[in-house]
Formats: sequence, C-alpha cells, structure tokens
Amino acid sequence: MHMLYDSDSFVVVHMQPDLSQPATAPDGTPLPVQLVRHGFEIVDKRSGKEVYLDGSWAEMFQQQILAWQREAPTQQEVEATLDGYAGLAQNPVVVH
Repeated sequence: MHMLYDSDSFVVVHMQPDLSQPATAPDGTPLPVQLVRHGFEIVDKRSGKEVYLDGSWAEMFQQQILAWQREAPTQQEVEATLDGYAGLAQNPVVVH
C-alpha cells in the first residue's frame, strides 16, 4: 500500500500485492500462482465515501498518474480529476 496523494478533500492510495512471500496453504503446500492485480482507492473526505478502482479502471487511472508526472498539474487540476472519480464512490469509509 502506497499513499500517492493526500489533501483536505481527497486521499489516493495505490494497493499492490505483496509478492515477497509465495502463497501457501495452511499445511505449507504452495498454492497455484494467481493473477497479480493492483488497484487504487480514492477517498472523498468531503462525502466520507470511497471508490476502489481495479482492472481496466485501474489501468486508466495509472495512465492519468503517468500524465501528471510528465505535466506537473496544479492541485486544482488534480482535484478536478479526482472529483470526477469521486462521483463513482458509493461505499462509506469504515475504519476497523
């Protein structure tokens, strides 16, 4: 887990699987290799809701991050983009 962005309005976290340890069953036998996926969690602090992007949504968001790295957008531009994704947020943020 890697925090990419944190402001008064949004938090963006990149979720990546831990590949340092191979998956094993409780008896120690190795489990079959599974598809490694990553995703992004975007939390809208204003509404208290979050959206998790994976699959093609995560790939599209990754392209947006790469564009931000090349272009160095303003905070307002970043937040306008995140606000568009926040429209997808349906899940309330729950702290365990």
